[in-house]
Amino acid sequence: MEDLTSAPQDVRGADGAADTSDDALLRQFADGDAAAARVLTDRLGPRCFSVAMRMLGNRAEAEDITQDAMMRLWKMAPNWVAGQAKVTTWLYRVTLNLCVDMQRKKRPDRLDDVPEPEDEDPSAVERLQEAARKDALQVALSQLPDRQRQAVILRHIEELPNPDIAGIMGISTEAVESLTARGKRALAAILAGRQDELGYEDG
Repeated sequence: MEDLTSAPQDVRGADGAADTSDDALLRQFADGDAAAARVLTDRLGPRCFSVAMRMLGNRAEAEDITQDAMMRLWKMAPNWVAGQAKVTTWLYRVTLNLCVDMQRKKRPDRLDDVPEPEDEDPSAVERLQEAARKDALQVALSQLPDRQRQAVILRHIEELPNPDIAGIMGISTEAVESLTARGKRALAAILAGRQDELGYEDG
């Protein structure tokens, strides 16, 4: 019986060091190594969920999107060609497309259910203020056009570099910069006048 708790197979790179890259782990999974799938899930699943959560504002839907995206990754694994693209680029693109599909099915959007995880340590007042900030940002993000929202989430929440975002969205780096700049301006306009309420001393 296969040991699902074992470590991934020890694949060595050209320098003799163990290769734990996304590409290597995906190849190992395609070769039947279930442990490699667990490592990739732990590494990439939270990234999928973060993007889906910001795109959709609904925890249950974000979890469904994450599960669907990871399942598509496993199905694609046997055909993956290393070097053509990053695994993360492929996965972010799939996640965004799944989110857009879900949004199209459920529109008009409902903004009244925006569950967010609570911080563990801050005081009650700090938690309330942080929750208000997250809710305000989520509502503001939901008012951006899809492409602006995607660019802002990937750049300023996921903190990806512009060239990676360009690859994910299938556009030029200049287009990413333009979308991000317009998205930031739109967010600032939407949140204007709420700095005091949200506990920000300046814009």
